[in-house]
Amino acid sequence: MGKNSNIYYLDDFILMLKRKITDLLLKWKDTPGKNCLLVKGARQVGKTFIIDDFAKKNYGNYIYINFEIMSGMKNIFNGDLDIDTLVRNLSIRFPKVNFEPGNLLIFLDEIQSCPNARVSLKSFSMDGRFDVICSGSLLGLNYKEVSSYPVGYETIMELSSLDFEEFLWALEISDDNISYIFDRIQKKEPIDNSILEKVNEYYRWYSLVGGMPKAVNKFIGSNSFGEVLVAQQDIISGYMSDISKYAPESDKSRIRNILKSIPIQLGKPNKKFQYIDIPGWEPGGSKTYGNGILWLYDAGIVNYCYNLQEPAAPLTSNLKLGSFKIYMKDTGLLMSMMEPGVRVAVLDGDMKVNQGGVAENLTADVLSKKNILLAYFERKGKLEVDFVMNLDGNVTALEVKSGNNRQSKSLDVLRSEKYGLKKGIKLENTNVYVDEKGVEHYPLFAAAFLF
Repeated sequence: MGKNSNIYYLDDFILMLKRKITDLLLKWKDTPGKNCLLVKGARQVGKTFIIDDFAKKNYGNYIYINFEIMSGMKNIFNGDLDIDTLVRNLSIRFPKVNFEPGNLLIFLDEIQSCPNARVSLKSFSMDGRFDVICSGSLLGLNYKEVSSYPVGYETIMELSSLDFEEFLWALEISDDNISYIFDRIQKKEPIDNSILEKVNEYYRWYSLVGGMPKAVNKFIGSNSFGEVLVAQQDIISGYMSDISKYAPESDKSRIRNILKSIPIQLGKPNKKFQYIDIPGWEPGGSKTYGNGILWLYDAGIVNYCYNLQEPAAPLTSNLKLGSFKIYMKDTGLLMSMMEPGVRVAVLDGDMKVNQGGVAENLTADVLSKKNILLAYFERKGKLEVDFVMNLDGNVTALEVKSGNNRQSKSLDVLRSEKYGLKKGIKLENTNVYVDEKGVEHYPLFAAAFLF
């Protein structure tokens, strides 16, 4: 794998990968009367690198403050939060910066460590002379510490790990080839077999590497899944450290055990999250573990996928909040938590391994990065469809078939008169086609290009 023109190198280490959010940042910059921007996401998804690179390329003046490693900067926000006072206090600490209206970006990183800085965004937005971007990894965990949220004065963007298309960019796959794949899938027409085989392989790589920039960088730089695994395990260790540092004392061990249980939960035929499968299980159900699961969700580590009372719109009104699956937000991190045999099987093309949990998590990962609500439909263990979503006003059933069993009785039931769903999709080891029943069949990777 050669060096990509979209990646910047220093001493053979990759520092930046091409990301879609860069275009969104440029659009935000050019918006008249804009609010301050809040970029949220889990640790190590690339927030700091991307915003820092954007600032240096697009502004003549730039202030960077990281509240976790520059704790003294919190004093700037301990007093009055009017712009004149803030600028005066900033100028003392950054005397070489020209406070030029319209050409200064202030980047407040790890803003969850300075709640008053979050409050100050209202002042910056109302004043409008200086652009402000802030980011944080644990923003959902310190809401009680922020005295007054700047509602209406901040625009929120979420950054996840690399999606599959961004992963293809990192592999130097040409835009023409990606456009060809997208076009075939959108038109429901077969993909050339040689291209199909190669993209299937890339998707297996993606399931192993995931999209965390550190893991992708290791893969591009070394072509070694072993080095990728080390990087992923470092990230999981970082999550465990965050739990020790930030979680309530009474929940620390429970949160760690919930995280460790996810491969176990997804390795069952019925992947519904069950408290009894948590290591060191304690009775009490959601009362014991509910806050711990929510902590992992707020930290950007996991996704909920709720069961539906009925597969009907509006889906949000039909969610059964007490019945759900839990998926890792990055499938590569999930793979790093599994035994070596699972990773080998997936690399060899056996996506049905682990009861299909890898393929299902990967699909959930892809869908969530497209901001699609994750929901499924299950009845009495006999009827289950992996994902149900609302696409352009049509409630759609989607099944993930990781093995060679192509029967889809549950999908047929949902498309019968009883439930009346008009659209059905199957992701499986196949090319693109529409069968005699009108069900659309796609290769597993097609979820990245369908919606």
